[in-house]
Amino acid sequence: MASTTTATFGDELRRWRTTRRMSQLDLAVAAEVSQRHVSFLETGRSKPSPEMVVHLGGVLDMALRDQNALLAAAGFAPAFAERGLDDPDLDQVRHVLDTLLAAHGHYPAYVVDRGWDLVLANPAALLVTGFLGSDTAPEIVGNAMRLSLHPDGIKPYVADWERFATTLLHRLEREVAHRPQDERLVALLEEARTYPDVAELPDRPLMPDGNDLLVPVHLRLGDLELRFFTTIATIGAPFDVTLEELRLETLLPADAETETFLREAAAGDGGSAAP
Repeated sequence: MASTTTATFGDELRRWRTTRRMSQLDLAVAAEVSQRHVSFLETGRSKPSPEMVVHLGGVLDMALRDQNALLAAAGFAPAFAERGLDDPDLDQVRHVLDTLLAAHGHYPAYVVDRGWDLVLANPAALLVTGFLGSDTAPEIVGNAMRLSLHPDGIKPYVADWERFATTLLHRLEREVAHRPQDERLVALLEEARTYPDVAELPDRPLMPDGNDLLVPVHLRLGDLELRFFTTIATIGAPFDVTLEELRLETLLPADAETETFLREAAAGDGGSAAP
């Protein structure tokens, strides 16, 4: 029977340091410890305290989920909770998110998690996805990346799909480069690259540029043309894994015609819904 091995804290620290392209000296200077201490941590000659693990995780710009994994590798309990939005302790957060979505009124807005799965959406967002029809697979409608890149998603309706898809694909590639151990993200990227035309999208550098701040989207639905640009917001300074991984994305009208359509289509609806 084959034996399994578990990576040590030193192995994980070295892997993350290498991922961040830092030398032991770079990490030591940034963490305000000696290079010898970093070396001893990586070789197992020194054992870190939980505080040191979290400190190094912060210096390495690791997500809270990954910091919990680093703590586990060092033999410690997780420092950051991970709770679903239905957890009573997050009732206030859920209320804030619902309020934010409702406040966008007739502008489509939705919340996605780290794997781009839709968590919450306001009626305006559901209105836009409703153009796809009821026969579209739930796993496509329920994931913003699949919805954008899969041929059964919004691709047939996006007038400038190649530019739009290139921006989204490289955003996903940057996320994977930043969190290469996130199997869910890695799997989503690998899946997306199997979609028709995705492999032929032009290469772009992993560093974001000004074009990533506001992503234009031009939808053509028969005689109806809708033009949006997207914005993404995150929760600042979270101390919960779930909250850190949530993102609020808004589609804002880019012309008067789209603004008029959204206002008339809203028909006074409000609130938010889980997709």
